Amino acid sequence: MLLKYGIIGTGAIGGYYGGKLANGGKDVHFLFHSDYEYVKSHGLQVDSCDGSFHLENVNAYNDTKSMPKCDVVFVCLKTTRNGMLQQMLPSILHKNTVVVMIQNGIGVEADLQKALPNIHIAAGLAFICTGKVGPGHVDHQYYGKLTIAPYNFDDEELVKNIISDLNGAGVEAVTAEYNIARWKKAVWNIPFNGMTVAMNTQTDTLLQNPATKQLIYDLMIETIRAANHVNSGNPIGERFADVMIQSTKAMIPYSPSMKLDFDNHRQMEINYIYSRSIEEAAKAGFKMSKVEMLEAELKFIEAGYLKNAAK
Repeated sequence: MLLKYGIIGTGAIGGYYGGKLANGGKDVHFLFHSDYEYVKSHGLQVDSCDGSFHLENVNAYNDTKSMPKCDVVFVCLKTTRNGMLQQMLPSILHKNTVVVMIQNGIGVEADLQKALPNIHIAAGLAFICTGKVGPGHVDHQYYGKLTIAPYNFDDEELVKNIISDLNGAGVEAVTAEYNIARWKKAVWNIPFNGMTVAMNTQTDTLLQNPATKQLIYDLMIETIRAANHVNSGNPIGERFADVMIQSTKAMIPYSPSMKLDFDNHRQMEINYIYSRSIEEAAKAGFKMSKVEMLEAELKFIEAGYLKNAAK
């Protein structure tokens, strides 16, 4: 089956995965915002540790109403903009379209289904170091694995086709069970996104200092225990924390997306990464005490700079 792909949010994530698919010959349609005119004139550049490439003729749009209906839609927006999806998505969907939420946090798929009850949704969990460094310019630094986890549908053949397209385009892609995949991503996101903001540093520095390395580990263990209360029938082993720490040590010094939002005085993804995780754990009878403290600190930091920006 030849699939038509739509990319909603062509930044660091959408530009990389959509760019890889397009470079691999797939039919990909990109939604741009501020750099739409630039890309129409100059194309999309992806600098990558796995091999750089340039897309000269990009199917670029600045409005979803101008895009064709797609078989697979990758939503790569920050979750702070998810309120726009109810208006943005319907015009590019047909009855069998799969919307893949390549976003951070817990609960994004549930909220989308409430807004658009009849669509097929999957989670997309990206383990990647990448950033947008200029108009139409993505810098992929390390890793790149993408896990596709169906949320509310069971079309195995379509999922296999998506995985095959990604693998054929040079992306390591696998499928996984939804709840476990979402919480495994949270094991990395919760400590590193928040701690790089709270300590105003990068991932490598946090792991070089014994005190902050221990706190990272403690936050990971608390998240794993929360996950295992929420998904008691399919537990994550606590050794997974060691795997995540070793994987992060192998990275170049890295600023996660929340640190970049902090550096640029933008709203941070506190709700889905922290608040919703805490809520789901509490429903299952587990209190995320350390994560609650980090959430409170992040809310305090964000309120300070957003208040100053509004003056």
